[in-house]
Amino acid sequence: MKTNLSFTTVIFATLSLTACTSTMESTNPQASAAQATQTILDTSQCIGTTQPPAAWASKLVAVDDPALLTNAIGEPNQGKLCQGQVYEVKDGEALTIYRAWNSTNPNSQFGAWWATSQPNGKVAQYREGYEICYQWSPLDKMTRCELTPGSKLVIGNGQSAQCSEWLTYPVSAEQQLYLEGTESLVSNCQTFDAVFGWE
Repeated sequence: MKTNLSFTTVIFATLSLTACTSTMESTNPQASAAQATQTILDTSQCIGTTQPPAAWASKLVAVDDPALLTNAIGEPNQGKLCQGQVYEVKDGEALTIYRAWNSTNPNSQFGAWWATSQPNGKVAQYREGYEICYQWSPLDKMTRCELTPGSKLVIGNGQSAQCSEWLTYPVSAEQQLYLEGTESLVSNCQTFDAVFGWE
């Protein structure tokens, strides 16, 4: 009887510790964010690289920010990024970034999605490379800014986006930038208008 009681006590203590550990993990927001990122972040279908462009490599440092990364990653056909890595701009450095946006919505000028280079070439190809559905933006304005030291950004490649029953963009190797609170992270901005150009 004494042996059975001791065994029961050990089992109960083990179960109590396990329950306590599970409760602690579920109330830890950083652990939850990391788990959510791992759930979404299936990179097997992604293409391209999350490494910064060669000209940017010495100006950035990779950092860990699961919440920011989770916000940047999207599920298939939902847009956003397919894969990504969070970076921070080093002290004394500045990076030039570009955003094509919608003039009918002035609040979209400093949205979350940016590019490392100025948009050029055919508009249709740009839409496909950056997964920008026609109903999201006419792409009739462009803003060029400098990203200031200390700014965090996600560099990644586009997730597929279903724009309509007739149009779905596949995953893309083009690099996109994801920022939060962009207006507070940039300076020296200039805005440009789109004009017709036919070939």
